[in-house]
Amino acid sequence: MTKTCDGLLFGGMNGGGYAEYNLLAEGVAMQQRREQALAGCLLGGAIGDALGLAYEGLSPRRLARLSPGPLRFRVFPGLALVSDDTEHAALTAQALLRSRGDTNRFERVLAWRLRLWIAALPAGVGWATGRALWKLWLGIPPGRNGVHSAGNGPAMRAAILGVYLARQPHALAEHLARSTRLTHTDVRAEAGAHCIALAAAQASQGSSDPLQLAHLLAPVLEQDGEGMADFRMLMRAMFESVAKGERTQAFCAAQGWQRGVLGYVVHTVAAALHAWLSHPQDLDAALEDIIRSGGDVDSTAALVGGLVGAGVGVQGLPPARCAALRDWPWNQQRLSRLAIALARGGREGSLYPCWPLALLRNLLFLLLVLGHGLRRLLPPY
Repeated sequence: MTKTCDGLLFGGMNGGGYAEYNLLAEGVAMQQRREQALAGCLLGGAIGDALGLAYEGLSPRRLARLSPGPLRFRVFPGLALVSDDTEHAALTAQALLRSRGDTNRFERVLAWRLRLWIAALPAGVGWATGRALWKLWLGIPPGRNGVHSAGNGPAMRAAILGVYLARQPHALAEHLARSTRLTHTDVRAEAGAHCIALAAAQASQGSSDPLQLAHLLAPVLEQDGEGMADFRMLMRAMFESVAKGERTQAFCAAQGWQRGVLGYVVHTVAAALHAWLSHPQDLDAALEDIIRSGGDVDSTAALVGGLVGAGVGVQGLPPARCAALRDWPWNQQRLSRLAIALARGGREGSLYPCWPLALLRNLLFLLLVLGHGLRRLLPPY
């Protein structure tokens, strides 16, 4: 009798041995997929953030005139500099790593990470996020310091929560609530973050089915509250547009967003999910679609990059884009180590870089961004 390769390797195993081996192999495969999804989410989000940063605040028309060709990292050519979107995602991952499932501790750790982050004077902080974090420094406790705003801050922290807690919906909802209310109290901010987290969870499980996503989001969108009826209508229009095969730019234009997708979480979430559902396996195509829609494109592109990365993993991201992530401290190596530590329950090292170095980095970053902004004032118009 001719033995197969399996027989040569495991010929001495009985049925129980095969079962144990299969369970072990399945566990290893799941662990690898989890690491890939977490790293893909962080790195994909950073790529989107850095690519969109150069086009932040431009209308679709102005963006097309300035950059008719391929999108590139333009703030510092060849170097992918990241902004608050990547930093919030990384700090959330670190809080998850330190808290190990304890939501009270997660809130405390994240609050302290955000305190130190704002003290290093990062550029481009949202008005609501900035006010909420300085209130923490004034002694107002976490959970009572948030401000009434429907901005993008909580959504920036949501994708990594969705991937990490993909199989724990109740824990995900609790962590999202704590994360959101550290800065924002508007029901739309929490609902928007929840939508991004559920989409990231679905992506990490290998699915980008719009019907499945609509089913997952229905309970979140059915909440009562200010503006939720409009949120539901917009999301319904988004799913219909995806079903018709429309480009994200066309969808945004149809909503009357002539200046682009601004920092209102309802618009941001609808546009980001549209781009992801349209190109779930192609990071460059998804980022092209969302960035050319204009507006707050570092945030929208970061969300889209995180969703695509959660689905395709690190191996599905363009190597050249990943290699360009050489910013400090959130470069390719640091984000990858953080994802692996998070997946394995290990230690990632220092939770936040040296404050004086972070302050110096932020000042240099601000100068580069201001210089790039002045260049954007030049023709063509």
